[in-house]
Amino acid sequence: MVTLRSHTRLAAVPFVPEVRLHQADDAIALWEHTEEETGAQQPPPFWAFAWAGGQALARYVLDHPGLVAGRTVFDLASGSGLVAIAAAKAGAAAVTANEIDPLAVAAVATNAAANGVAVTTTLGDVLAGDAAGADVVLAGDVFYSRPMTERVLPFLSRAADRGATVLVGDPGRAYLPRDRFEAVASYEVPVPRALEDAEVKTTAVYRLPRCPGT
Repeated sequence: MVTLRSHTRLAAVPFVPEVRLHQADDAIALWEHTEEETGAQQPPPFWAFAWAGGQALARYVLDHPGLVAGRTVFDLASGSGLVAIAAAKAGAAAVTANEIDPLAVAAVATNAAANGVAVTTTLGDVLAGDAAGADVVLAGDVFYSRPMTERVLPFLSRAADRGATVLVGDPGRAYLPRDRFEAVASYEVPVPRALEDAEVKTTAVYRLPRCPGT
């Protein structure tokens, strides 16, 4: 059975050493093991790695704690929980991490406990909404496919239009609609070569402004 602790080890995140996560050493082996065990094609184990977009966004939040301190935060497609944990460490009043993968939800809870912070998890597709009134909405590396972008962008736009601060981390994915965002930071982020075919990815943090007239 695929479990977090049996396929990962607890270690500091390279670009965000303030945070420790249960991380897999071999992305491909874990992915193959998951598919063999279930007998079906599975998505990548997003919960077992510190992806470039999440690392950049977590770094930005920790370096600018005033963005989240005393505010409610919603972390979309949380994966390992890295960004949510960073927000909690930066002083957020409450943090909710959302995922559609039960293994990711378990990973967020386990990783939050390992870092001594409180993060509420929610399982399910929330993209028809607007982050349920959260003051700050964070999303690390969510523009990796056209179908995902077509659903995520309206969600983030609704959150921004109702007044939320919306920040995303992105390592140059092809489907990021750059004309909709304002860049606020750029980093050189170390990444697993097996995932990105590189050892370092230039990764930006962007802010999504309100649509004109809202």
